[in-house]
Amino acid sequence: MQRDNAGSTIATSTGRLRQRRRSNEVSPEVSNANGTHLLVDDRNKYQSMLVRAYSSVWMIGGFAFVIYMGHLYIWAMVVIIQIFMAKELFNLLRKAHEDRHLPGFRLLNWHFFFTAMLFVYGRILSQHLVNTMTVDKFFYKLTSRLIKYQMVICYFLYIAGFIWFILTLKKKMYKYQFGQFAWTHMILIIAFTQSSFTVANIFEGIFWFLLPASVIVINDIAAYFFGFFFGRTPLIKLSPKKTWEGVIGGSVTTIISAFVLAEFFSHFEWLTCPRKDLSTSWLYCEPSSVYKPENYTLPGWVPQWFPWKEVSVRPVQWHSLCIALFASCIAPFGGLFASGFKRAFKIKDFGDSIPGHGGITDRIDCQMLMAVFAYIYYHSFVVLENYSVDILLDQILRNLSVDEQKTLFDKFNQTFLDRQLRGS
Repeated sequence: MQRDNAGSTIATSTGRLRQRRRSNEVSPEVSNANGTHLLVDDRNKYQSMLVRAYSSVWMIGGFAFVIYMGHLYIWAMVVIIQIFMAKELFNLLRKAHEDRHLPGFRLLNWHFFFTAMLFVYGRILSQHLVNTMTVDKFFYKLTSRLIKYQMVICYFLYIAGFIWFILTLKKKMYKYQFGQFAWTHMILIIAFTQSSFTVANIFEGIFWFLLPASVIVINDIAAYFFGFFFGRTPLIKLSPKKTWEGVIGGSVTTIISAFVLAEFFSHFEWLTCPRKDLSTSWLYCEPSSVYKPENYTLPGWVPQWFPWKEVSVRPVQWHSLCIALFASCIAPFGGLFASGFKRAFKIKDFGDSIPGHGGITDRIDCQMLMAVFAYIYYHSFVVLENYSVDILLDQILRNLSVDEQKTLFDKFNQTFLDRQLRGS
């Protein structure tokens, strides 16, 4: 009797495990590679739309609250998202049978993850941390020393993990262990490193985090609804439910929305001012010229009945069009990459933490590409327009010692005297 009970218990637990795995596998309808199963033909589309909409409202509401709270809270949100992403991706190739014979092996993956986090955020936010500690001399010196040797600390933490990995290698499990080692580094490069650019954007001004994230969400929602009601032409076999009607409708909606949102966000100093430290105090700054409206005279071919002869547009609105164009044409390939990845592993979603959407990774696959583009675009085309006397003076006072500041002053003074002599 005891053996029968034990056997039935094992069979029941095995059946539950298989049922869980099957719930995340791709159904025949979804995996139809010929592209005939479209949203417009889905019988359960209204029920799934309601679940998806309900989750979206909660996510957007929570997102708006975090934006209101400020830079540090947004950073904390990004870190939490990265941890959940890493958990979903670590579990994707995890094999419970092998892990039972490798105690502490999961901990090694997280060791590499948090070492990468310390390195990346240490590089991005080092100066912000120093600015926060300037009041107390002891903590200022301690922080400066830690930042100075931060790269060395991270390197030896990584070496410690590398040695840890070598020492835990077991016979007949080499392939699994090296596969997990490579998979961990892929997660760090593709998922963590790309999404970390988001934090750099946040401290340049919440605007450069909020606008790119918003246009991705708008593009996703608009493409979904256009495909939901009008989608007839399949876009790509990799994702059968995506249609050309959804892509085109989503693109037009995204470009218009980005232009309007850029104008709206530019009114708030909380969104446009860069954060120089890690405090939570309110921000006050002189708006950069990129956020100030400029008047443009309309050309002669505009009809005479048009009431305006001049329009006012902020330079950042022109930049928003480039961001929207990328969000419409390039960023969706992040989602297609994720779709191909899921099909390779025969799963429907990376997780089930968000009803109607899947896991965290399913929701921000496009956001990673967008964050990198926003960072590169800002530093290539926007920050050049963002220099001012106050910004340069702030950089000099923060980054140069007193002696270096005196040397710079003397050189400036000598340069001005030379120019006056030449002019006379």
